[in-house]
Amino acid sequence: MAAAFRKAAKSRQREHRERSQPGFRKHLGLLEKKKDYKLRANDYRKKQEYLRALRKKALEKNPDEFYYKMTRVKLQDGVHVIKETKEEVTPEQLKLMRTQDVKYIEMKRVAEAKKIERLKSELHLLDFQGKQQKKHVFFFDSKKEVEQFDIATHLRTAPELVDRVFNRPTLETLQKEKVKGVTHQTRLKRIAKERQKQYDCLTQRIEREKKLFVIAQKIQTRKDLLDKTRKVKVKKETVNSPAIYKFQSRRKR
Repeated sequence: MAAAFRKAAKSRQREHRERSQPGFRKHLGLLEKKKDYKLRANDYRKKQEYLRALRKKALEKNPDEFYYKMTRVKLQDGVHVIKETKEEVTPEQLKLMRTQDVKYIEMKRVAEAKKIERLKSELHLLDFQGKQQKKHVFFFDSKKEVEQFDIATHLRTAPELVDRVFNRPTLETLQKEKVKGVTHQTRLKRIAKERQKQYDCLTQRIEREKKLFVIAQKIQTRKDLLDKTRKVKVKKETVNSPAIYKFQSRRKR
């Protein structure tokens, strides 16, 4: 009953309002009330206590103590900076590993491998830029022969055809038979450009096949880690290779 009476009395009492900033002090901003002061004071005391605790921790710190974070942080110009770790997984690899299954990745890799084989069979890789350059060594008995050496005469071909690694006929063949195929310089350049485009496509497909192979290996490694057999990491994971683990040998029933 008393509580109800107090509530009823409060409903009829006068509302007390705090005055605002006087007109001649408007340039100082809003007038600070007690609740504002309390918030500011509590925040100030909290920060002072935090600084006091940090000073105490610094005074009582053992300089010979080891922290695991020391292995990941270095001191640079008096500031602790976290060391840059080597990238283990690229964003593209991570996206594929999270969204796709190992069977899908393997299927795409096999498809790329078949396309690579078909391109290799068409192009023969005779003037492929990524191919290791072969050397043709000529042997002579004297220095005079070396000085008088002419590669076109030695190979019995025209000087214009010396740089070719394929379709390099001899002078006798050129005299006996007519030149077959395209001979116009503009058309030859166009054919060479198309061939180079195919070689670039082949290079891209080889790189893609390698990346898919690495992703498939990483997904398989993560699946193998679900096994509860004791294991030890032998080699860390990198962008171009999965992590290598050595599992405890167990006799299967």
